Amino acid sequence: MVDLHALHRDEGHSIWVDDLSRSMLGTGRLDALIADGVRGLTSNPAIFAAAMAAGNEYADQFRSLVSSGHSVEEAYWDMVIDDITAACDHFSALYETSDATDGFVSVEVDPRLAHDTNATIAAGRDLAARIARPNVMIKVPATPAGLAAITALIGDGINVNVTLIFSLQRYAEVMEAHIAGLEMATRAGHDLSRIAGVASFFISRVDTEVDTRLGPSHPLRGTAALAQGRLAFAAFTSTFDGPRWESLATAGARAQRPLWASTGAKDPAYSDVVYVDGLIGPTSVNTLPPATLAAFTDHGTARRTIDANPEDTARTWSELADAGIDMSEVANLLADRGVSAFVDSFDGILATLRDAAPGPDR
Repeated sequence: MVDLHALHRDEGHSIWVDDLSRSMLGTGRLDALIADGVRGLTSNPAIFAAAMAAGNEYADQFRSLVSSGHSVEEAYWDMVIDDITAACDHFSALYETSDATDGFVSVEVDPRLAHDTNATIAAGRDLAARIARPNVMIKVPATPAGLAAITALIGDGINVNVTLIFSLQRYAEVMEAHIAGLEMATRAGHDLSRIAGVASFFISRVDTEVDTRLGPSHPLRGTAALAQGRLAFAAFTSTFDGPRWESLATAGARAQRPLWASTGAKDPAYSDVVYVDGLIGPTSVNTLPPATLAAFTDHGTARRTIDANPEDTARTWSELADAGIDMSEVANLLADRGVSAFVDSFDGILATLRDAAPGPDR
């Protein structure tokens, strides 16, 4: 069994859970996860779509909101904000005892705004103000439009989780956006020690796409995602170093930690903890869906692995290029699919809610 408390203590690696529902909040399940060593929570439109479509946990509140004059979309956001606020409160003690390094809860802006910088900034500010908890993180997609929004929100002193990162080039731009935001926050007089950020690098989807291109028997199958994650970690360690970063760190700034997302194995031929075991390192986070979390605590490996074999990582990356894999093309495709999938989930739950709405809102 993996002791998540020991993993964080010994390796500096935080495990978060990628899940949220009203039953999770109300039955003590979230508190049990926190007691077991889970140090944060992420959500997304697909998670809320699943939660709201299951059972009747939201039905009474939804009917009440719509009957009192809320639109279906307004009611949706009210319910999301209630859940996120409650989750933040469950994690508040950890947030304080960790000196604001963990205990965060992430909520995503409307995914339909992914290509609109100003609308993303406005939505992020609105969510942060309505939730009004120091441990909420606003999720912003790593689209070109999202980069400027990241800087603006960090500059406002708002915690940001940058999502849907699929390439090393985009990751470099995300880190730059975060650092530029901290420099803005410094000029605005914000307490840098209370501004947190993570950069969510998506893992398993990379192997799913690359493996399809390699074919069923290629020896490089299942190697691209971990190699890219390990190269991303190397980029993180080099970026958050040097005079520019040191001046911010001296003022209290914390590094934007890499967060490994989409870490449930999609291919049944792979270990169900392959994307957890292979990316353990300091000052980093892995957010796990419930099944992967259960598997990791049952039979995972709790030791530093992310930078154990840099020569092998570099060789794998070179061999992928030699095999004709264009990782930039893969990343662009996956980023577009990721935004579209979240929009589809968002539109789908709104359609379901409209069908359930009383009276003329149906």
